[in-house]
Amino acid sequence: MNKAIMNKDFIDEIKNNPERLSVFMNGQREKNIIYVLNKIGRVENGHIKDPLIALLDKENEKIRELAIKNLAKLEKSSLLNIFLEIAKKDKSTQVRREATSAIGRMRKKEIIPALIYLLEDRDPKIVLQAIRGLIHFKNEEIVSKELKKLMKHPNEIVREIINEELNGDNHQKKKVKQTEAPDYIKNVVVKGDVIKILKNVPKESIHLTFTSPPYYNARDYSIYQSYKEYLNFLKKVFKEVYRVTKEGRFFILNTSPIIIPRVSRKHSSKRYPIPYDIHPLLVKMGWEFIDDIVWVKPEPSVKNRNAGFLQHRKPLAYKPNTITEMLMVYRKKTTKLIDWNIKQYSNNLIEESKVKGKYETTNIWNIDPTFDKVHTAVFPLKLCSRVIEYYSFIGDVVFDPFAGSGTLGKAAIKQKRHFFLTEIKESFAKRIKEEIDKNINIFSAKTKRPQYFNLASFLKKIKGEE
Repeated sequence: MNKAIMNKDFIDEIKNNPERLSVFMNGQREKNIIYVLNKIGRVENGHIKDPLIALLDKENEKIRELAIKNLAKLEKSSLLNIFLEIAKKDKSTQVRREATSAIGRMRKKEIIPALIYLLEDRDPKIVLQAIRGLIHFKNEEIVSKELKKLMKHPNEIVREIINEELNGDNHQKKKVKQTEAPDYIKNVVVKGDVIKILKNVPKESIHLTFTSPPYYNARDYSIYQSYKEYLNFLKKVFKEVYRVTKEGRFFILNTSPIIIPRVSRKHSSKRYPIPYDIHPLLVKMGWEFIDDIVWVKPEPSVKNRNAGFLQHRKPLAYKPNTITEMLMVYRKKTTKLIDWNIKQYSNNLIEESKVKGKYETTNIWNIDPTFDKVHTAVFPLKLCSRVIEYYSFIGDVVFDPFAGSGTLGKAAIKQKRHFFLTEIKESFAKRIKEEIDKNINIFSAKTKRPQYFNLASFLKKIKGEE
């Protein structure tokens, strides 16, 4: 039977005729059965129950899953034991999950013991579905007691959901407005220690941070006594970045592994996996990992590590030319979905901020690097512009704690955002001013003019003394 024949009228007719439905289910190929089960829609005739129950013995797990989904629409208490047995014993996780969901949809107190039983399941997906059903009864003493036990559940998602449901969200008590930021950090460059600077910035002030930290002992301006000291420094910086970032907003970190050259031919060089060592530190402090974006550069623009292997081709000595860096995308922890952040803005501003024209649909970004006479590791303007456009709204404040030559600032103004830049090195801070002042024409009459401070003058600015 083809799909043209199995139209809405046909499906409506057989779903209200148990005998015809049973004959159809027994005489059709699996794909036709699945098609009809997907199209059944609203079910009012309780007699459909028996033909659907008969499908629960089918080998095809999709048929079993859809049969349960349609049985759940009946909301019949008589199906409770059937659903529970499937949730306990079916070999398919998806079918077991659907059965647990079916129990929860009954919304009757008699389902409580079954769902409490399923809280002990080894599969977190089953536990989460059982929690979803029990939340409806969370004011019942027995349910509240069982849910509280899950605060120590081994699965991190289960713990997060329980914490959210039982402890609620206190953000509504906060007076921080998601779309606003302190005026004294808008279009501001501060020369000084980023940690000392951020200590004076209020929490939830920044909409987006995009930065590339100094690479461990790979440049004269980034010398540390040990790799541990380097990671601890970044940990302190990004902990402060977390504090000043608004709830649910983004932090994009550009890093890559680096090589410390060997001391002599008797020794090996050392390669440090910076992005992979920073990641667990970020997650522990509350950043939620969202995406990994691979920035790809043309091969001629990177150091040639492959020349030796090209000559001798000896196994074990292969070294690829490194043409990629990682943009690790994180979001400040929140129980709210992205829509909540978006709805903080007016409809007009949302419309104006939409990404126009073509955009990159993959996590592979082919962007040429940029070179500068003062700074040896410069963000390309195209890279900054893309990050700003994809992860912020017009009028937001974007921050770079290691501003370098200030490319993020230039990109921010072009994208009608405000920038906040910090940089400890004197020559780089001067370079930022040169570059931004060179592009002063991009500041409109309504745009806040750039200001430059050291730590002392910035603190006076905050206190209103300047």
